[in-house]
Amino acid sequence: MKTTRLRAVLRDVEPAVARTVDVPTSTTLPELHQLLQTAFGWTDSHLHQFVTPQDTYGMEIPCEEVWPEDQRDETGARLADLGTEFEYLYDFGDGWTHDIEVLGPGGSTPGSVDGHGACPPEDCGGTGGYAELLDALADPAHPDHEHMRSWVGNRLRPFDRAATDQWVRRVVGEVPESVRLLIDLVADGVKLTPGGRLPRTVVRSMQQHRPHWYPLGRPASIEDDLPPLGALHDLLRDVGLLRLRHGVLAPTRAASDDLAIVRRLRSAFDANTFATEITGLTIGVLAAHGPLPLEELAAQVNQLLGRGWQIGGRPVSPRDVQTAITQQSSIMSVLDLIDNANWRVWTIGASARSLLPGATMLAEVWSNDE
Repeated sequence: MKTTRLRAVLRDVEPAVARTVDVPTSTTLPELHQLLQTAFGWTDSHLHQFVTPQDTYGMEIPCEEVWPEDQRDETGARLADLGTEFEYLYDFGDGWTHDIEVLGPGGSTPGSVDGHGACPPEDCGGTGGYAELLDALADPAHPDHEHMRSWVGNRLRPFDRAATDQWVRRVVGEVPESVRLLIDLVADGVKLTPGGRLPRTVVRSMQQHRPHWYPLGRPASIEDDLPPLGALHDLLRDVGLLRLRHGVLAPTRAASDDLAIVRRLRSAFDANTFATEITGLTIGVLAAHGPLPLEELAAQVNQLLGRGWQIGGRPVSPRDVQTAITQQSSIMSVLDLIDNANWRVWTIGASARSLLPGATMLAEVWSNDE
């Protein structure tokens, strides 16, 4: 994977805060936003913009005016559109400005190269408020010392290159093993059954790798014997990683590029939908608290749901959440977001941190606040 090396410096902050990271050269601006959030240690709680001498790029918010009026939608833009020097603005209230320079080609894989300085806590009042915060923390006689120390908690931590490197890699993402298996099994093209389902050879090959997908303990015969496999087959076709032509199923060109695979899988989780909210919170809770019975998992997810979610005109209940988690369990299982081999206890899956890193970053924030 080709990468580009960036050096980002947080403007007007003392002690200085800087990060050097290698990001995929084909990175889109929404992806770059997530990578910079991770590299610095922000929590993605506010709006942002990318600013060049010629253009400003940002998020389009339905029914909301943007500033400046000629702001361009960042969705279709890429890192290459920003030139060799640009600004990344985060939190228009606190006004954090990051000066970013493109240093040239990066290493063979994305990751954190270097850095120094602790990231300021969110909502501390910008550069001026942060300076006052540090003064109060440094002086035990300061009237706000105890209050500020309690408010900051353990959020003001030194830069950790190894941990940051791990988080940056997770944001870039990895292809879930289950997805890789199915793409490899149909790599040369397979003829589907008259009913449009996968042939027995593919079904049994997947069963060897995922025996808990068919708990009856005997060789599966048809795709419907492995419900998660059917969900995975449908999903990969829906996001354009598999294509049917003349009765033969084969991978598309995008399936040969790991970054494209991850992008397309993530596109299946529509932002601001109840299903995506439930999935993200489920992964976050499991990442923060470890394996949980379904009823306890649902209760914790329900507590974290933002206000406004309703079903049939009434607020969502823990039982509603439990039903929603169960409905989402198939997609979470086939993408290795959860491991439900033991149906009594739900456990985070192998791909959760690299496919939906935002959910596990939430878990990190919750842990820091405890």
